[in-house]
Amino acid sequence: MLLYALAKIGAYHEPIRISTVSFAKKIGLSQQSASRHLISLEKRGLIYRSIGKEGSLIRISKAGEDLLREIYLNLNMIFERKPHSILIEGEVFSGLGEGAYYVSQEGYRRQFIEKLGFDPYPGTLNLRIIDGKGIMQRASLDAYPGIEIKGFRNKSRTYGMVKCFFAMINGRERGAVVLASRSHYGKDTLEIISPVYLREKLGLKDGDRIKVEIFIQ
Repeated sequence: MLLYALAKIGAYHEPIRISTVSFAKKIGLSQQSASRHLISLEKRGLIYRSIGKEGSLIRISKAGEDLLREIYLNLNMIFERKPHSILIEGEVFSGLGEGAYYVSQEGYRRQFIEKLGFDPYPGTLNLRIIDGKGIMQRASLDAYPGIEIKGFRNKSRTYGMVKCFFAMINGRERGAVVLASRSHYGKDTLEIISPVYLREKLGLKDGDRIKVEIFIQ
């Protein structure tokens, strides 16, 4: 895979300058084939490329990084035993205020009670993950089945599917991490629901760090 080859020679972290002749030798292809593949990667938005007299300046794009990360996570699932749980640390922050609205929707709330075994407090606790390992662990949740909360439609709009994992917050309070199919947040964020108001129960404020154990199995 050419994207992997580019990552191996440094294009994942910073731009590298390399000629198509040199790159072709590294990957065992003809210059014409290497050039054609680089053009294809650029058209697909997986790399940035600037051509000069001394060769091309190439860096893997955000889309390319996401593709490599997805491949890594899928391979990790194949070759490594699925963990019982993962531990992620994050900082509490105030969200967009939409958690209460969505959690309170009867189409979701009914399924939370049935499948998670608790009636959630109307709102979410939002955590911003503070390290690269935690972000990778958060991304790995996308590959696991979790507990599916089905999407639904009411008179005004449709609501997307949500995937949940049981969780223990700061080793004290039970809850669940929710991964919405439609979310304003990226892979550096966790949204947590619980039968209690976690900010009050744990005495939390914005900027506080907490640990969340997320149960995979």
